[in-house]
Amino acid sequence: MVSLFNKSRTKIERTKTNFKRFLLSKINWDNQLIAIKGARGVGKTTLLLQHIKLNLPKDNSVLYISMDELFFTENNLIELAEEFSQNDGKYLFLDEVHKYPNWSREIKLIYDNHPDLKVVFTSSSILEIYKSESDLSRRVVSYTLPEMSIREFIELENSIKLPIYSLENILKNHVEIASEINQKIKPILTFNTYNQYGAYPYFTQGITEYQQKLINTINLIIEVDILAVENIDFQQVTKIKKLLFAIATSVPFIPNISKIAEKINISRQSLIKALTYLDKARLITIINKPNKGITILSKPDKLYLNNTNIINAIANKNANIGNIRETFFLNQLKIVSKIDLSNKSDFVVNDTYTFEIGGKNKTKKQIKDIKNAYVIKDNIEYGNGNIIPLWLFGFLY
Repeated sequence: MVSLFNKSRTKIERTKTNFKRFLLSKINWDNQLIAIKGARGVGKTTLLLQHIKLNLPKDNSVLYISMDELFFTENNLIELAEEFSQNDGKYLFLDEVHKYPNWSREIKLIYDNHPDLKVVFTSSSILEIYKSESDLSRRVVSYTLPEMSIREFIELENSIKLPIYSLENILKNHVEIASEINQKIKPILTFNTYNQYGAYPYFTQGITEYQQKLINTINLIIEVDILAVENIDFQQVTKIKKLLFAIATSVPFIPNISKIAEKINISRQSLIKALTYLDKARLITIINKPNKGITILSKPDKLYLNNTNIINAIANKNANIGNIRETFFLNQLKIVSKIDLSNKSDFVVNDTYTFEIGGKNKTKKQIKDIKNAYVIKDNIEYGNGNIIPLWLFGFLY
């Protein structure tokens, strides 16, 4: 235990707090059991350590531990929690719990047996949390840490702190908001840079290596996480990677499930399941028309890659600009709003607002006579009326 406390203190002391993800202030840390889910590399570990450093006592009532510690080759989590609690432990932080066998069952027992112990856990594998958290569903309060927004990217890269704006505020006051932001940044340049390397905070470790690190992360999710959930052999994994490339290089992808399944040589049912897991892993986004009954076996209406960084990492120079625009809008909006495909345009948000996405020459033709409809344009600094700059939707969180 002494070595665990020493490692915990060292990591906490070395954690920087100059930049903080938006979710840090949104979590109700008073809950007895908290899960923080998210894709690999979005900053979950840093978020935990920042909370500890900023808000908790600097004593042995707090313990942070990564679940791949060698300590667990000869010890188990239940025994650790028991000893920690008996010695006035109050706050236990478990990072990457998917690396520990039977984590779900043991965390459930810790929750039941130690009501005075607050436990927070994270996992880089969303798939494993979705697969295993049923045992904890009545106990755990879950939060999801998404990729960074443009607003967060600007703060981390340039140390410029800008406000979060609600969707309704942007729709109503976008000219004034754009004017304020334009005084501090070059939004079009920032937007294009963000789409290359702004979604994950590890760009601070080097821009030239960024895309390769992202490709490595994608491979880990496909080759490790999906294989842990679905019985797919290596050849089928290779073909799923080809599917991601097809989505990345296409216009927004309307899947023909039967043809794809035939090409990949797996069953239709297995393909839809694989797409569902890719969606939960935040590699792709499945989006459907409003009021469609969704099950794990439902055919998706349209597929996007999860964010523009993934598009550029996979497709490189073959990325479709229309795909990039729609992917950006979808990625940012889905964090704060309900978003569906529109029957008449591109997207409908919160069953109220219709959006058509395009370049600076996009017309209003497709939203003519539609109530609460907007044209969202790329490559403009300011909008007018119901024409709004695309980059501005990077300030929703």
